[in-house]
Amino acid sequence: MKADTREAVTLRRRPPAEPLGGGRYVLMLILVVLALGLLVGRVVDLHVIDRTFLQGQGDARTLRVEPISAHRGMITDRHGEPLAISTPVVSLWANPQELPPDDIQRLVLTRALGLDLDDFNARVERFSEREFMYLQRQMTPGAAQQVLDLGLPGVYAQDEYKRYYPSGEVTAQLLGVTNVDDQGQEGLELAYHSYLAGTPGQRRVLKDRKGRLVRDLHLLREAKPGGDLVLAIDQRLQYMAYRELKAAVAEHDADGGTLVMMDARTGEVLAMANQPSYNPNNRAGLDPRGLRNQAIVDVFEPGSVMKPLSMSAALESGEFEPDTVVDTSPGWMRLDHRFTIRDFRNYGDLTLAGILEKSSNIGMTRIALQLEETVVVDKYQALGLGQAPGTGFPGEASGSLPAPAHWSDSQRATLAYGYGLSVSALQLASAYTTIANDGRRLPPSLLKLSEPPAGTPAIAPAVANDLLRMLEQAVQPGTGARRAGVPGYRVAGKTGTVRKTSSGGYQEDAYRSVFAGVAPVSDPRIVTVVMIDHPRGDEYYGGAVAAPVFSRVTGGALRLLDVPPDQREPVAPAP
Repeated sequence: MKADTREAVTLRRRPPAEPLGGGRYVLMLILVVLALGLLVGRVVDLHVIDRTFLQGQGDARTLRVEPISAHRGMITDRHGEPLAISTPVVSLWANPQELPPDDIQRLVLTRALGLDLDDFNARVERFSEREFMYLQRQMTPGAAQQVLDLGLPGVYAQDEYKRYYPSGEVTAQLLGVTNVDDQGQEGLELAYHSYLAGTPGQRRVLKDRKGRLVRDLHLLREAKPGGDLVLAIDQRLQYMAYRELKAAVAEHDADGGTLVMMDARTGEVLAMANQPSYNPNNRAGLDPRGLRNQAIVDVFEPGSVMKPLSMSAALESGEFEPDTVVDTSPGWMRLDHRFTIRDFRNYGDLTLAGILEKSSNIGMTRIALQLEETVVVDKYQALGLGQAPGTGFPGEASGSLPAPAHWSDSQRATLAYGYGLSVSALQLASAYTTIANDGRRLPPSLLKLSEPPAGTPAIAPAVANDLLRMLEQAVQPGTGARRAGVPGYRVAGKTGTVRKTSSGGYQEDAYRSVFAGVAPVSDPRIVTVVMIDHPRGDEYYGGAVAAPVFSRVTGGALRLLDVPPDQREPVAPAP
């Protein structure tokens, strides 16, 4: 039995394999060597020959150069109070080729963004061949993070800045605005854009295939923030000026108005208000009229407020003194056989001071016709009229003066009492600053000055002082400008009531009410010009409409500036 078993086991045992032939062994060896050679060759090709190309392809998919936004400089008032600041925001964008095609996911995204799904799908379709489209600009960081937390593919974020204006409509036309890309578009934001904007930086980052930030690699260029702009504006005076101007425009149902307040010692603009205005932080339903800084870019015929300026030419001529008497009877006169000039009534004999007090057109005409032909216009030019103020504000108006030629008597007369030329409110305030500053003309400045400018002589000092005293008489109780009085302070000023023009000439029932004044007379600190455009109702004269605004704004300004009263017996402004 055991023998049978051994025999069976022996029968099941496989015969030993035959040894490999020499040919087959060599073939296998060659195949192995070729495979290794190909592998080494590929490694060399990838790491040596095509290294630059492949590294570039890899970098193109993972390395990114991202911009670093530069913080836009702040705009402040003269005391450092912010008027325009930049706040960090987040803009969401998408790669349309990576957005999920599923409408359920897209619905989640559009609801988070407050968008309509159909509109969103149509927009994605328009941008389907591109790799970038904005989803929503300038979101708060918190709101943007809520959208990013949804984890939807193809949605990305970029950091930006948004401009915010704490004073809103009060300084809107002066400051201007920036667009959604933080580029200055109007006002000082446009004029000083390159200074405020700064220089953006760049950084190299590593991102994964979904565009998510993996690591900051290194800084390529550091962002340089923009410079801060310090204005001459005093925010306290600006708020007060805007409030009073807005109230006056509403009270008289006027089309608008403007107010300029300047420092009599430096030429700095302490307040500049306009109506209508707008809220630069919310421009929905914006009235285009509110965009214009009327005080600088718009001009108008100034009317009787020019009489003190032309009077300075007469006083400097040596032919007239403040107490020189001029006969204004019978209250009207005809020039060039066709042009009639009238006073409100027949004032008879008037001194030069009386001519300013009564605002006599006949008196100014008789004075102008006794002077040399170009004397008045030459004086206007010396005061900066007919030329740009030089503030750097975009679109600042130069105004207009008649070209030097032979003028008729009627042209010479109308120029003397404020017709036939145009000025801006800023130009007019600057001219009155010359009277307040002993005859030295100071260029108007919207920026805070480190030191007062020297100024340019434009009126003889003695004449400027005479004009101040004459203008002080023009605002005493019983005069047409009595409502300009400020309790406790000596005030000097002049009213103007000007007919508006249209394509058919002067309008019969449309006026501009103007007042220009200086305070306090003993030591002038501020000059203020008020213009109300087309006041409606029975009261439209400068003394009734513009002078009260001057009184309220100037009185408040003198108290805020801590200017001591200079009137021994304070007299309340007449009603």
